[in-house]
Amino acid sequence: MSQIKIVNLEEGKPSVADALVRLQLELRLTRGTSIKALKLIHGFGSTGRGGKLRPAVRRHLDTQRGRGYLRFYIPGERLSIFDEETRRALDLCPALRNDTDLERHNNGITLVIL
Repeated sequence: MSQIKIVNLEEGKPSVADALVRLQLELRLTRGTSIKALKLIHGFGSTGRGGKLRPAVRRHLDTQRGRGYLRFYIPGERLSIFDEETRRALDLCPALRNDTDLERHNNGITLVIL
């Protein structure tokens, strides 16, 4: 089984509330499995100024981190070997070294380390 699970939260253009329900479900389903990271696809927003989903997802992750549902998360724009948390994530989940978004500074994704 892969150490990384990709979750496309923007698929089907759900409301922010529906996307957060799906995110919470994915966090619960992956607890206690061999999955070490969730790669969340939330997009950046079609206007170029950013959408509503990305900040809502990251606020939700802040809350869930405080409750112990995840270790930490890395915004896609910081996913770089020069970032300390990314290096920590690579140590915890070596499969991330092959991720196509590493070094792409993609603000449409967030990487969650479980």
